[in-house]
Amino acid sequence: MKKTLPLLAFAAALLAGCASATATGPPGQPEKLELRYQGSANSVTLPELAEDLGYFGPVKLKWVGNTISGPQDIQSAATDQTDFGGAFTGAVVKLVEAGAPVKAVVNYYGSDDKAFIGYYTEEDSPIRTARDLIGKKVGVNTAGANLEAALDTWLKNQGLSDDEIKQVQLVVIPPVNAEQALRNGQLDVVALQGILQDHALATGGVRPIFSDVGAFGPYNGGPYVLRTDFIKKYPETTKIFVAAVAKAIEWERTTPREQVIARFTRIIQARGRNENTGTLKYWKSVGITHGGLIADQDYTLWEPWLKQQGYIKGDRIDTSKLYTNEFNPYRDGAPAVTK
Repeated sequence: MKKTLPLLAFAAALLAGCASATATGPPGQPEKLELRYQGSANSVTLPELAEDLGYFGPVKLKWVGNTISGPQDIQSAATDQTDFGGAFTGAVVKLVEAGAPVKAVVNYYGSDDKAFIGYYTEEDSPIRTARDLIGKKVGVNTAGANLEAALDTWLKNQGLSDDEIKQVQLVVIPPVNAEQALRNGQLDVVALQGILQDHALATGGVRPIFSDVGAFGPYNGGPYVLRTDFIKKYPETTKIFVAAVAKAIEWERTTPREQVIARFTRIIQARGRNENTGTLKYWKSVGITHGGLIADQDYTLWEPWLKQQGYIKGDRIDTSKLYTNEFNPYRDGAPAVTK
C-alpha cells in the first residue's frame, strides 16, 4: 500500500516570538550575512551557483548537510533549522495549510522538453500501461511530493480508480540508487530526472512509460520558501537572496551548456565533499521560466490531487497566502541581466 508523509503539527506560537522583531540598518544593506541551507549530493543548487557567480555580494551560504526530500527541506526552513528550503509546490501547500509560517519567493525547478520527470521500466518489462502498474513497486525520492503527485494524477487520468491507485506501491529510495535498483529487479519502475535520467538512458536497457511534461505540459515544479518572520526581519537579505537565485536561473538559461557544466564541475570539486562529477555531462536545462517567477497555475495544477489527498481544507487553493514575487527583479518583465 502507498504511504505518504504525515503533516507536521505546527503550534501557533512556533515562531511568533521572532516575528515581532524588525530589522534596522542602512537601506540596501543585508541585515543577515549568513544563510543556512541543505544541498544536494553530486549537483549544484541555484543558490550555490549564485554564490559562485558573486550574486550574493557580502551574504554567504552555510552548508549544513544534504537532503533528497523537498518536504523535509521546507520543514527544516519552517522550524528555523535552516534559513531557506525548496520543495514541490504541492508540498508547500500542505505545509502552509498545516500552519507553517512560510512563503514561497522564487521557483527553482520545473519540467520542460529538456528537463523532466520520467517513469522508467526495464526494456523487457511487461509493464506498458497505467493498469500494468497495479501491485507494482515504483521508486521515488520521497513520499507526498512531486513524483507521487505526477504519478497519481497520470494514473487517475488514465482511468484507474482511487482503490486501484492505492495498490501502486511507492518505495522511497535515494535518486542516485534508483537506476541500479531497477536494473537489479528490486523495483518495477523508477522515477528519474535530470542527469540521473540521462545517465540511465545513455547506458540503455530502460524505456519510458510516461513523463510529466508529456502528461501535463511544461510547468514550474517548486519554489524556495522563507519563513514569514525572516522576510519581515531581513527584507534586504530576502531581496538579495531572491534576486541572486533569479539571476542564476537566467545565467543557466542563457549560458552555453558546456560552460554551465564546466562551472558546475569546478564548484563541486572546490567544495571538497567527496562527490562524483561524472554525471554532470548529462545536464541539459534549468527547466523553469524567466527568473523563477511564481504564478497561480504552479499550484492550481495539482489542486485535484491535493484535495483528494485531504491536504487542502476547502475546494480551492488560496494562492494569495502561498507566494510573493515582490522581491524578484524580473517581476515587471525586466530583461535577462545576469551581471
